[in-house]
Amino acid sequence: MSKRRRHRFIQIGTGGWGREWCYEFLPGLVRSGRLEPAAAVDVRRAHLKNAVEGYGIERDLCFTDAQEAFDTVDADFVILVTPPDQREQYVEMACRCGLDILSEKPVADTMEGCVRIHRMVKKARRKMGVTMSHRFDQDQQSLQSLVKSGRLGALGAVIGRFTDSRGRSGGYPMKRVVEEVLLIHGSVHHFDILRALSQSNAARVFARTWNPPGVDMPGKTSAFVVVEMENGVLCQYEGAFANAATLNGWEHEYFRAECENGTAIIDNRQLTVLRGGHTGTWEVERVPLLQRPMWMNEWLTEQFLNWREGGAKSKMETSIDDNMQCNALLFAAVESAESGQPVEVQEFLRRHLETVRE
Repeated sequence: MSKRRRHRFIQIGTGGWGREWCYEFLPGLVRSGRLEPAAAVDVRRAHLKNAVEGYGIERDLCFTDAQEAFDTVDADFVILVTPPDQREQYVEMACRCGLDILSEKPVADTMEGCVRIHRMVKKARRKMGVTMSHRFDQDQQSLQSLVKSGRLGALGAVIGRFTDSRGRSGGYPMKRVVEEVLLIHGSVHHFDILRALSQSNAARVFARTWNPPGVDMPGKTSAFVVVEMENGVLCQYEGAFANAATLNGWEHEYFRAECENGTAIIDNRQLTVLRGGHTGTWEVERVPLLQRPMWMNEWLTEQFLNWREGGAKSKMETSIDDNMQCNALLFAAVESAESGQPVEVQEFLRRHLETVRE
């Protein structure tokens, strides 16, 4: 039986989304004694106040240079909340120092970068988890649990929708994320949900991306994507960062599971099962959402700590090994959007594993 202990961490990136980690995701685990802040790092010194105020780290443990932090403090693992194009260098530092890694998504801004990171982590024999948080939100876990229970029979198809309104496009200043900002910055979460609901990896993907009328941006903010899973489940996905109106924004996504004995729908955090309707009358079942103490990033951090304490049997679902399949689906969709052709996802992954060099 594993023994719970205190884990010392270095957080790299305390501004932007890193602020949420400082104020929302980490303080409870610090107060419980499971986590102890060893250092906080951000290239902008002003952002470091988030770690000081959020989980109470001492100011003399705040750094603007990551290497200085690694050289100064003793830690067990690092939390990466930096833009994806910067993560490779920090993974290399962590592996060199013998630290495990918990990273935001996607782990890199290209498939080549993801392969190099995966290779580094395996070579160093370190644990690396990825915070695919939307799959572990309350509403999505409730839908996944219902589908996996088999109560509705066999799953045939999954339909997903994330449609936000203008003003939320954001993104990071790098070539690929600017070009396919929706897929890389947003849809990666939804692709992971498709994998979880279908309980399968992707076989092939076809994607079309564009900007709707009235949106003048360098990156593509809308997408239609069709995915065929290896187990035969078909998935259809609609995504948008810049529609005229929000239908299903962040953490309020729509997913529909078409099952043998019912249609299960999560829509704006309400779970419903529908049956019938051909005569104008539906059988409607309202399903209560699952309950637990924590969700999303906080829960994933707890899973990561359990993995560090318990070894291979407690390996978290979103380990870097599992996440390579999510990365393959993501960047195969990017390739499909750029080429206009469907992409065989497993061949895409094999090609990169065989050809990418350190």
